[in-house]
Amino acid sequence: MELISREIIAIPFQIRDEISAVLRLINKYRDVPMFFADACLVRLSEQADNSTLLTRDNDFRFYRKNRRKLIPLLMP
Repeated sequence: MELISREIIAIPFQIRDEISAVLRLINKYRDVPMFFADACLVRLSEQADNSTLLTRDNDFRFYRKNRRKLIPLLMP
């Protein structure tokens, strides 16, 4: 959080610009279900091509970015 507050790391994700895509994801995975925060992370992974998601949430094994691509995961 300190790196973000010092503007060393920037997260360009703005929910007002991404709400349609986030809601599309929530609807697509309604059977899992996908939470709002999960949908935001999937959408962010779509925007960051070479990203790896650190999570303990097994649902991310089912989620896909850009409709079909696996999201690279690091799961402890």
